[in-house]
Amino acid sequence: MGQFGFGQSVRRKEDVRFITGRGRYTDDITLPGQVAAYVLRSPHAHATFKIGSLAAAKKAPGVLAVLTGADAKADKLGDIPCKVPIKNRDGSKSVMPPYPLLVDDTARHVGDAVVLVVAETLAQARDAAEQIEIDWSPLPAAADTKGAAEPGAPQVWSQAKGNQVFDWELGDAKAADAAFAKADKVVELDLINNRIIVNSMEPRSALGTFDTKEDRYHLYTSSQGSHSIQGLLSEALKEKPEKFRVVTPDVGGGFGMKLFLYREYALVLWAAKKVGRPVKWVSERQEAFLSDTQGRDHVSKARLAMAKDGTFLGLKVHTIANLGAYLSNYGPFIPTMAGTGMLAGLYSTPAIHAHIVGVFTHTVPIDAYRGAGRPEAAFLVERLVDVAARETGLSPDAIRRKNFIPPASMPFKTALGETYDSGDFTAAMDKCMAAADWKGAPARKAAAQKQGKLRGIGMACYVEACSGGGPENAWINVEPNGAVTVRVGTQSNGQGHETAYAQVAADKLGIDIEQIRVIQGDTDAMPSGGGTGGSRSIPVGGVCVDGAATDVINKGKKIAAHALEAAEADIEFSDGKYSIAGTDRRMTLFQVAEAANDPKRRPAGIEAGLNGNSGFTPPASTYPNGCHIAEVEVDQETGTVRVERYTIVDDFGVVLNPLLLQGQVHGGIGQGLGQALLEGCVYDENGQLVTGSLMDYCLPRAGDVPNLAFDMNPVNCKTNPLGMKGCGEAGAIGAPPTIINALVDALQPFGVRHIDMPATPEKVWSAIQAGRSKRAAE
Repeated sequence: MGQFGFGQSVRRKEDVRFITGRGRYTDDITLPGQVAAYVLRSPHAHATFKIGSLAAAKKAPGVLAVLTGADAKADKLGDIPCKVPIKNRDGSKSVMPPYPLLVDDTARHVGDAVVLVVAETLAQARDAAEQIEIDWSPLPAAADTKGAAEPGAPQVWSQAKGNQVFDWELGDAKAADAAFAKADKVVELDLINNRIIVNSMEPRSALGTFDTKEDRYHLYTSSQGSHSIQGLLSEALKEKPEKFRVVTPDVGGGFGMKLFLYREYALVLWAAKKVGRPVKWVSERQEAFLSDTQGRDHVSKARLAMAKDGTFLGLKVHTIANLGAYLSNYGPFIPTMAGTGMLAGLYSTPAIHAHIVGVFTHTVPIDAYRGAGRPEAAFLVERLVDVAARETGLSPDAIRRKNFIPPASMPFKTALGETYDSGDFTAAMDKCMAAADWKGAPARKAAAQKQGKLRGIGMACYVEACSGGGPENAWINVEPNGAVTVRVGTQSNGQGHETAYAQVAADKLGIDIEQIRVIQGDTDAMPSGGGTGGSRSIPVGGVCVDGAATDVINKGKKIAAHALEAAEADIEFSDGKYSIAGTDRRMTLFQVAEAANDPKRRPAGIEAGLNGNSGFTPPASTYPNGCHIAEVEVDQETGTVRVERYTIVDDFGVVLNPLLLQGQVHGGIGQGLGQALLEGCVYDENGQLVTGSLMDYCLPRAGDVPNLAFDMNPVNCKTNPLGMKGCGEAGAIGAPPTIINALVDALQPFGVRHIDMPATPEKVWSAIQAGRSKRAAE
């Protein structure tokens, strides 16, 4: 294993570029003749409207175009496509209303796009937008997830009766009913998975051009996959995919939110063709609150059936999932096929049934956010298991230990159809408990009590399905000058792909990591790409890079054999050199590349260049898992919660770069802590976004996140050629239930059974006061 090979904590090579200000994000790109776009948005959650005269806006200084929904219809533009229709329980299809680029008579959420103004400068576009006359007729709005499904709620779409998008199920209802019928004890829990506003550090942006000579659109945008955006654009603008070149430069955070095609991406291209100039749109932070897809927002009832000894017999879950006013590209997939299968957790529960109802509301569309359905499932299961432990008198670890799937049962097919290939869940929990000094928690609680504080400890054990999905590809070119180019169809959003892929290639080719350049995000640079999502980049893209490097080596053997006048079977490759076995005759990788470009030196029938490519379609998901333990302290007088200790033991199988992996886990825990304690997207009864800026929406800060103790309990994945399991979402999955379990433990003196996220100081203080009042009354 070399200095930069598998298992080495190589520092990110791209960081030098970033910390010296040489990163290149979409907003850093300026093209000759570039102009600015501004989107005029609805101030109402639900309203019909009529646009009056546009004359003043069109005549305003610097204005090049004022475009409306009527113009989009006249040009026969398409809609933002939803790619995941859902089959209802009765066999009917889910409701899939149009998602227009610009609305023409009805707004369905605050921030709905109404008019696009293009001008020489953004200030001029804004000024012109203020001169547009719109006659609004506000209507009642349905903004509450549960309330939207109740009789008499305002309707978002006439074709969606009761605001229902879909009525879907997974599992065996009869088997679950039978399990509950024979249960000795049933535990129930109502819980909310709070709505999240993503707030990536780099806001969304788009720069569009139209090349009249090529008859082709060019889009620069901050995304999680250029090829995916290319395909979606072809549907929205009704042009062939090859008419679009999509380039994604450096990206400052995506977290699922930047996977999707947004209106503005199609609008800048449409406008660029109309005005004959490059058109740029950049979201401001407050605009992002009104136009970026949001995450989570589930209301669930969970019931667990158990035998006398605490063995799990059956699980029933009913969830109402908010989809917002429109169906984003993959919105319906998240609460159904993406996450529901994970309701089995790490447990051998024999009968499970889940009933998921999707609803429209007059709010921003909801789609994937880090973990995309799996955090919602883990939170529900791990909170329910903790409640079950308290109500049966078992400790949190004992009830889990009793019901874990044992390693000897692998591969194990759950009651919801997922097949876990590997894992030792008890070993991970035991290792985590030892590292967290679980046994010492009572003494720490007593010490906190002397200081007037409440202290609690909690655990959660998670599993997720990730690193699956469709095909991915990679291409490697070796140049005689000592440079190697790796092209791969995933997209870094800050995870360190340039380092990780270079590590894979360097390890295989036996060269220095600095000789390798990684290219992503350009549909003209590679013919296909699956993008980044579901923790698939390194477990899937890494397999492709490894395979492409192997292809390079094998092609090089043919060329080296010809150049060295030896049989191909006698050629060995090691440490970046080809040699004849048993001799000192050899050629370096780059000398072979030189020969590969010389028609006189390469064998007949071999194409010029030392190149390789490889594709990989995952045969199954990988199933990373682990145990998280947190300790929290609560100030009884203010309700303030601080996470004092946090311990993680994860199973990610074979690890490429422990340093990068820890960074992913740490970031995920920060986001999970934010959801658990701080972040709550709130709409009022009129559909107005109350938490519409960072003045009202609380993100976690450095001081909120404690030092994290991280370790691993790796069990190699059996379905991934490199033995890897995805790691990008694990922290955001494990943290919310862990922290809430610890908080509920701290609040036991006041009889608190459950507290919904975010557990803000006001909410915690109120729970303490309610407990005190109840205790006084007794």
